[in-house]
Amino acid sequence: MLKFISWNVNGLRALMKKDFLDIFTTLDADFFCLQETKMQAGQLEIDLPGYEQYYNYAVKKGYSGTAIFTKHHPLSVSYGIGEEIHDQEGRVITLEYPEFFLVTCYTPNSQNELKRLAYRMEFEESFRNYLNHLKETKAVIVCGDLNVAHENIDLKNWKTNQKNAGFTVEEREKFSLLLNSGFVDTFRFLHPEEAKYSWWSYRFNARKNNAGWRIDYFLTSDNLKKQITEADILTDIFGSDHCPVLLELNL
Repeated sequence: MLKFISWNVNGLRALMKKDFLDIFTTLDADFFCLQETKMQAGQLEIDLPGYEQYYNYAVKKGYSGTAIFTKHHPLSVSYGIGEEIHDQEGRVITLEYPEFFLVTCYTPNSQNELKRLAYRMEFEESFRNYLNHLKETKAVIVCGDLNVAHENIDLKNWKTNQKNAGFTVEEREKFSLLLNSGFVDTFRFLHPEEAKYSWWSYRFNARKNNAGWRIDYFLTSDNLKKQITEADILTDIFGSDHCPVLLELNL
């Protein structure tokens, strides 16, 4: 059994001053994937006995960034998706293992007034092509803050958000395309009717009122569907505006 955690930490250095290490130790995952680390090389050293650490930093300081901490030494590690236009913001890390690729991703936000939606669409196309290319070789596990609530059940106030970043028709269609190309949304696969969220705005007491969005995911290629034993959203863990999501696979 392998245990995977994914968490948008909204600034790893800030979370280290809270209780990140306690949470990390308690969860005791084989793979711990982070998004929005918001740091540069050399800004933070974390002692994690038994884990290898891999970081992808954005060129812009204090912005974006991803990391993976793993108990299992990979066959190979790659950063980005091989397209320079998309590889300046530290958004993707891929670890290769004998049986699968593990990919963590922090998908670009379309931003206020959807000013980055066109770029987001380009990223989505390139990222889907990248994943499908990997899938030709072996199974793929994808996790991260994918910045989209896919269906109405995936956010509390869906009626008033249909033209807002993260719930536009365009973003939802791209997510459907990804799933239809041979991927499973693991939480929705195991919990088809459950409304549970992974992100809450810091405004309007959103978390207290559970007015959230499910935008953090674990996807697997279809050939791992039978190995999915658990998928959950760990809403009782605080420290960020996101909570961690979990996947367990019988591998």
